[in-house]
Amino acid sequence: MACPICARAPSPEARPFCSRRCADVDLARWLNGSYAIPSDAPEDVAAAAEAIEQLPSKPH
Repeated sequence: MACPICARAPSPEARPFCSRRCADVDLARWLNGSYAIPSDAPEDVAAAAEAIEQLPSKPH
């Protein structure tokens, strides 16, 4: 099995990643939503719209 980020051989300390750096890259992708699964289900769309409405507005 190769590192899911860079395809190098995994290290025992960071398995399944090759290094702490690749593990951190993967974590950052989870935290910023890069691994989100798109959905067209009405309840998901409504929940997303509600969450967006609750975000603080940015000054222009």
